[in-house]
Amino acid sequence: MGKKVVLGIGNLLMKDDGVGVHAVRALEKCRLPADVELVDGGTAGCDLLPFMAGAEKIIIIDALKGGGPPGAVYRLTAEDCGEQPINCTLSLHELGILTVFNDLALLEGKTPPCVIIGVEPAEIDWGMELTPEVAAVLPRVLELVQQELA
Repeated sequence: MGKKVVLGIGNLLMKDDGVGVHAVRALEKCRLPADVELVDGGTAGCDLLPFMAGAEKIIIIDALKGGGPPGAVYRLTAEDCGEQPINCTLSLHELGILTVFNDLALLEGKTPPCVIIGVEPAEIDWGMELTPEVAAVLPRVLELVQQELA
């Protein structure tokens, strides 16, 4: 049985863009199965490949502009995103997570199941605190991650 990777991505210096990193830091205080690896991915991009390699399942937490109200929580899979051009990204900080998945497939011959938990940002601007709208849904995000791990 392989590891399950929970990957929080985002820029902590840009308010709600850091929601994924805030979530991973909160998960560090939770009881999680031994096969779970928490990764503060920041804005690392393809440097995340070593953490994703060999994973049985990947859960990504990130700010995601989906058109909903601030604090809306989305659950997507890589398949939900469809084919995207190489210069198109899902996250606000230009990670291009589908590009990283394509690279993982090239390296390993396959990609593991992946769930993306996205949170609609209220504000992307200088600051290290989440806005009240996004901070309010953080417990729901943690709950969704734990459900995915169960």
